[in-house]
Amino acid sequence: MISKFGLIIIGDELLFGNRIDQHQAHFQTLLRQHGKQLTRCWILPDEQQSLIRHLSFSMCEQIPVFVCGGIGATPDDLTRNCAAEASGVSIERHSEAKKLIEGQFGESAYPTRIKMADLPSGCKLIPNPHNQIPGFTINHHYFLPGFPEMAWPMAEWVLKEYYSGILKNFQERSLLVLNTPESSLVQLMDEMNLQLTDLKLFSLPKFNSKGCIELGLRGDGEIDSAFETLQKALIEYGIPFQKFE
Repeated sequence: MISKFGLIIIGDELLFGNRIDQHQAHFQTLLRQHGKQLTRCWILPDEQQSLIRHLSFSMCEQIPVFVCGGIGATPDDLTRNCAAEASGVSIERHSEAKKLIEGQFGESAYPTRIKMADLPSGCKLIPNPHNQIPGFTINHHYFLPGFPEMAWPMAEWVLKEYYSGILKNFQERSLLVLNTPESSLVQLMDEMNLQLTDLKLFSLPKFNSKGCIELGLRGDGEIDSAFETLQKALIEYGIPFQKFE
């Protein structure tokens, strides 16, 4: 019944401005295409203690999380070891990952590339169609390369492999409130929120629009009946609105 996902993007180059992140926008679209929802996104540095703390917290949550970056073989690639520590397991050479890397690079897999087969004990592999160097999953976290060309098809595989049978899907419906300050919606929204299950009520004021507000619901609950209730509540409050075409 899972529809909510997290995203963690790792790399100093993003925080320092050497590269522009492409992952957040892509994962928003990808998850929506699969009826899922991105509910949080963190950008983290290549810093051991920060990664361990954030991954430990994230693994205590009950939502699946994609993690992009830092699984290479250079000294600043810390994600594999930090994922192991956050999971409370050791690092060990994964036999299948070892075979894949040796098959791809032969003797040149040593001494450096083979380090990418050193993974958290007990993890499962995520296939990489680009160059056969796998990602891995542990504790409902899916660790992928930082390169979009590799990470995005691997994430697609994860969704199909692990979440294709999920019945609950993320939905969103909204309408346009007219000539009304957002403060006038607070009581109505408070009353609606008491009735909602697995849905979130949102309001998005239109800047310089003279009181036009997009008001709606999103989530994986029974959205159609809740949307009807929202419209009835607006009528009862005497608040004008129009539906989107």
